[in-house]
Amino acid sequence: MLEQNVSLKGKKILVTGAAGFIGANLVTELFGKEENITVVGFDSMNDYYDVSLKEFRLSEIEKLDKNGSKWIFIKGNLADKDLIESIFDEYKFEVVVNLAAQAGVRYSITNPEAYIESNIIGFFNILEACRRHEVEHLVYASSSSVYGSNKKIPYSTEDKVDNPVSLYAATKKSNELFAHAYSKLYNIPTTGLRFFTVYGPAGRPDMAYFGFTNKLIKGEKIQIFNYGNCKRDFTYVDDIVEGIARVMKHAPEKKTGEDGLPVPPWKVYNIGNNSPENLLDFVDILQKELVRAGVLPEDYDFEAHKELVPMQAGDVPVTYADVSELEEDFGFRPSTSLEEGLGKFADWYKNYYNV
Repeated sequence: MLEQNVSLKGKKILVTGAAGFIGANLVTELFGKEENITVVGFDSMNDYYDVSLKEFRLSEIEKLDKNGSKWIFIKGNLADKDLIESIFDEYKFEVVVNLAAQAGVRYSITNPEAYIESNIIGFFNILEACRRHEVEHLVYASSSSVYGSNKKIPYSTEDKVDNPVSLYAATKKSNELFAHAYSKLYNIPTTGLRFFTVYGPAGRPDMAYFGFTNKLIKGEKIQIFNYGNCKRDFTYVDDIVEGIARVMKHAPEKKTGEDGLPVPPWKVYNIGNNSPENLLDFVDILQKELVRAGVLPEDYDFEAHKELVPMQAGDVPVTYADVSELEEDFGFRPSTSLEEGLGKFADWYKNYYNV
């Protein structure tokens, strides 16, 4: 295991995308585990999905016992370079976690501009600010989408990822390349995390499990792509957040090469459940948990509400994470079962929507 080389105690931490699914859970985790920290949350609060869900997450953060720590929220656009610079000037962050991004594979086909603005220009602005302010560690969100339609599974960070099948995937791969260049040029420790299909309570409504639930409640049919022959490495949000929190404290080591120049302090990890599930099995577990939680009646006719359809553009048939490096370096691997994770989602859904 790697030795911890970044202490978060008393530090000023920037979390972009703080009103997002993973971001809000990370902020909650930090306030529960760390002492005397200042967390500045940054989010555009855009309407890609229901803004009230983002507002709910922020309200939950406001209710937390901060244990002497400080919470500041700033609404703004990551592509606003002057704003980003002014925030770094004011707070002088030691650790930055960039989770802000335009998400979604299919949306990138119809709204490509949003991905260039947030995922390319926005990330560039973060890198520039980190260069000027010498942060101890920049951790940023990548995605399993970078693996494209790689035939070799499980996906390893050693695999070539030069064939993205969506603009979203291409922007995430570019983030890794940008980070490598800045690590080399300016000796900035950077770690990219390739997330695999994150789910859980108060998640993103555009994700399958959430969308399926919304449709089933209304008596609509759910579409299961690739005729049900998709496999996904579904990863519960608490496991993702635990991984991020550990990675934050372990910055890639700064070294000097034989040429006298920095060896890039750059690293990429997978964070996935290392156990891909067939989409039909996933739906079966989801429906059982929705019935148990009382979201749907016990006599609900699920078969009448399923529709098997072809694969959509930009999708891949399987995602499967090799997490051996994560386990070796941090002594951690995601382990939450679908029954447990979807059960917690179903309970939250019932309470939040007052079903």
